[in-house]
Amino acid sequence: MTKRSPAVSKPASEGEEAFLLHCRVYRFTPEREYRFCPPRRWRFDFAFPDKKVAIEVEGGTWSNGRHTRGKGYEVDILKYNTAVLLGWRVLRYTTGMVERGEAIDGVRALLRSL
Repeated sequence: MTKRSPAVSKPASEGEEAFLLHCRVYRFTPEREYRFCPPRRWRFDFAFPDKKVAIEVEGGTWSNGRHTRGKGYEVDILKYNTAVLLGWRVLRYTTGMVERGEAIDGVRALLRSL
């Protein structure tokens, strides 16, 4: 069973805030911090649960952040592979990709195809 988190548990990053603004332009209303794999505590940054589409905005890609170091990278791979095995489509973007519009373009294309 999947469920929505009752509240956003972390402050939105610069990339997440930009992605939300882009979503508003196209009147998309993704769920934030969507918990997709109970009892694990994994959450997607954004999700369209009815379509099983998830969006992750990866921070720290140019500053040796958690997502680019060994342990954090390995945990991310486990999370994303589990999501795919559960039938999710997971789109991953850096903050730069979000700011250039690549993320919203990709999400729009995927949602149109479903």
